[in-house]
Amino acid sequence: MMTLIAKRLPFIFCLILIGCVALIGCKSKKHAPVTDTLTSGTIHISVDESFKPVIDEQIKVFEGSYPNAKIIAHYKPEAECLRDILTDSLTRMVIVTRGLSAKEERYFKDSLDYLPRWDEIATDGIAIIVNTHSNDTIFSFDRLQKQLSGLAGKKEQIVFDGLSATSTVRFAIDSVLKGKRFDTSVVRAVNNSQAVLAYVAANENAIGLVGISWIGNPEDKSQVEMLKKVKMVYVKCDNCGDSPYVKPTQMSIMTRRYPLVRGLYFILKENYAGLGSGFLNFLQFERGQLIFKRAYLGSSKMGFAIRNVKINEKLEKE
Repeated sequence: MMTLIAKRLPFIFCLILIGCVALIGCKSKKHAPVTDTLTSGTIHISVDESFKPVIDEQIKVFEGSYPNAKIIAHYKPEAECLRDILTDSLTRMVIVTRGLSAKEERYFKDSLDYLPRWDEIATDGIAIIVNTHSNDTIFSFDRLQKQLSGLAGKKEQIVFDGLSATSTVRFAIDSVLKGKRFDTSVVRAVNNSQAVLAYVAANENAIGLVGISWIGNPEDKSQVEMLKKVKMVYVKCDNCGDSPYVKPTQMSIMTRRYPLVRGLYFILKENYAGLGSGFLNFLQFERGQLIFKRAYLGSSKMGFAIRNVKINEKLEKE
């Protein structure tokens, strides 16, 4: 009996060794311990600087409701936010003006073995602003296109929150100029949206482009004060039957009567019920959507469509 056991010892030792290696391998594949829940813990998110006022308010209300939650927001140009979600393991969520491309989804599938969630959470309008003393308050999409191309022959400078990497610049190139570059001699770059407002407030011949959350909220005292120094212009609605000129109000943004409209998207790199998912739930549902509405963005979950209806029947006179 002892001889039989002695003969099998090498085999038994090999089995034990293989089992230990397997256990070590399984442990190495496990993710770091989960330290957050839907309503507690700490996460870092990167946010397009164009939306700082409204996202600050979202975080303030969310953290007020859940004292054990801490959301650390880093406000940056859009391109830097997207770089963070692709390469920075610390960044769990980004809030920008586009979703993931097919190439980016393949990258995540290969590197993480799952696809991050992304979708639209609100609708934003880009306001065209001028100095309060300016009489130039009527715009059209065609005029903006020509001025950005340097073909309008006007002396005004168009002010952006940067010459590259920002969502407002990308919108101007993709949606206004249809892929063409703008004439850099007619545009001016400043550091951020707040600097755009300050520059237009100080220069009568300047035209600025900013997200509506920086200037459209009449309940924000700082924005009300800024509207004493700058004003939003009217833009022609080319798709409307009566071709009116409209401002970027909440109604005109939600109905797309205002021409300079873009979506606001989240990208969430989290495959469990963590704090990123909890904050996303807050943004997507009633309380978060009401905060977007209060900031005069269009709500993605409470929207509606308007159709032109032709009535042929004549009402009888009483």
